[in-house]
Amino acid sequence: MAHESFEDQQVADILNEHFISIKVDREERPDIDSMYMSVCQMMTGQGGWPLNVFVTPDQKPFYAGTYFPKRSAYGRPGFIEALTQLLDAYHNDRDHIESLAEKATNNLRIKAAGQTENTLTQESIHKAYYQLMSSFDTLYGGFGSAPKFPAPHMLTFLMRYFEWTGQENALYAVTKTLNGMANGGIYDHIGSGFTRYSTDEKWLVPHFEKMLYDNALLIDAFTEAYQITQHPEYEKLVQDLIQFIKRDMMNHDGSFYSAIDADSEGKEGQYYVWTKEEIMTHLGDDLGTLFCAVYHITEEGNFEGQNIPHTISTSFDDIKAAYSIDDQTLYSKLQSARHILLTVRQQRPAPLIDDKVLTSWNALMISALAKAGSVFHKKEAIRMAKQAMSFLETHLVQQERLMVRYREGDVKHLGFIEDYAHMLTAYMSLYEATFDLDWLTKARAVAENMFELFWDEQIGGFFFSGSDAEALIVREKEVYDGAMPSGNSTALQQLLKLSRMIGRQDWIDTLEKMFSAFYVDVSSYPNGHTAFLQGLLSQYAAKREIIILGKKGDPQKEQLLQALQKRFMPFDLILTAETGQELARLAPFAKDYKTINDSTTVYICENYSCRQPITNLDEAMEQLFQI
Repeated sequence: MAHESFEDQQVADILNEHFISIKVDREERPDIDSMYMSVCQMMTGQGGWPLNVFVTPDQKPFYAGTYFPKRSAYGRPGFIEALTQLLDAYHNDRDHIESLAEKATNNLRIKAAGQTENTLTQESIHKAYYQLMSSFDTLYGGFGSAPKFPAPHMLTFLMRYFEWTGQENALYAVTKTLNGMANGGIYDHIGSGFTRYSTDEKWLVPHFEKMLYDNALLIDAFTEAYQITQHPEYEKLVQDLIQFIKRDMMNHDGSFYSAIDADSEGKEGQYYVWTKEEIMTHLGDDLGTLFCAVYHITEEGNFEGQNIPHTISTSFDDIKAAYSIDDQTLYSKLQSARHILLTVRQQRPAPLIDDKVLTSWNALMISALAKAGSVFHKKEAIRMAKQAMSFLETHLVQQERLMVRYREGDVKHLGFIEDYAHMLTAYMSLYEATFDLDWLTKARAVAENMFELFWDEQIGGFFFSGSDAEALIVREKEVYDGAMPSGNSTALQQLLKLSRMIGRQDWIDTLEKMFSAFYVDVSSYPNGHTAFLQGLLSQYAAKREIIILGKKGDPQKEQLLQALQKRFMPFDLILTAETGQELARLAPFAKDYKTINDSTTVYICENYSCRQPITNLDEAMEQLFQI
């Protein structure tokens, strides 16, 4: 629409003479986007972007749609026709326009209220699983048909479902999907990083834009998949993703950019594709031939006459046999080839970078880096996470209020629930990576602010915007998990976990209101709320509190903590300090826990009762991991 309509003089003349045109950056103002997206869905039965909404001077919407061609075609109304007809109706049938606007606003208010006596149960969790499996692509992985999106929160839901039920198909769907994406063109095999989505069912041809949040959530998903399967290729992929983030998406101040554009030289994907001739020229005959065989590089190409490297149908056993090489030699040669081609690619005109720093997206990346750093014992990843958090705390907290975005010293917009929820996730992950109680203290402060600014005292759930925010026509709540988990979903998961850690049963009782507040949305479309359902699932799953007391640096204590970090234990909590008194400043229930004979001591508690404390490391491992 930008090229067809907004840059067109005829369209511009109509807009400038008769309308006040307002362009909303949905990344900076997700509250406005969410509210009017709901309107579009109510009016047309579907949503999406570009989103065009026509409103009265008091913000009330009376017409909405997504894409409009310049002129009517193929049964789709044209933008010029829509503008002229709306203009005519506004002046000559104003009562009808006002009636439409009032009706749409009332429907929004009814949706925002969403009150019900019912509450969510296990049934919605199982229903989400069966819905996902019914749309699972057994051939290539992923859910549904093209275009295919990564949807990492669906995968993290399935991993928790597997942990809870032992349902092997849930884990199979996860590994099949992760492998499909890692092999496909949606993954950049030369420089690493995942793009936004695949235009086909094979994960081959991507929309080439790279988003910070996608890569954060995928680092998380691959890390958790490694914890379950211990597949070394997942560890390698995560390490490559972290290096890509450091090289291409990290500012010199430690913060992270939002996105890398799809286009360069006026063409989508131009930066990323190759001819076979280019590959052979830069790699030489031997290495070039091997690379082309592995990554399916051909003369005719697979994308507009050029090649997107991929390994979708590559048999590495056949490659090793054909070239008489072993695993290590093959890996070394391909690594060398990728390095050469990356150096060549960096000489090309690069896609533009969206260099604004978004709090919620940065917080997601901080959390992902902290988790990956702890699971793979990579201090560099944890250092990157801490540096980015320091940036957020310095620049995006103003008068104790979290803000939305930073760019070149300019900070704008009061933070939304997603900013606070993802910030809470980041603090929790930093605690779990370092076991430094200061991060848990900061998490508690964010949680208190969330309840104060966003909680709906009448019905439950968190409002999108704070009580101190600019008033819109309705104060919305968002629970649907789109490309990212919603603020309510993340808040539920992290607050339930934090509440158990610090013994806030009152918070848990309060949070349980969310299961009735969002009953209608979630129960009618469970697989659209898989991040939210992870919070519900955690309420049903068996869970333990593991309290480890002992001197800092004690080898037994460090060995046990590292073993715990490496395992997938999504429902267990770990609290550790030198003494119970030290823990008690955050978790009062821990004040009577003590070390035995000055040795590292482990308490394993489940269902409000604790087993006998353990000082023998092997015995502790045996009980914790049931080996």
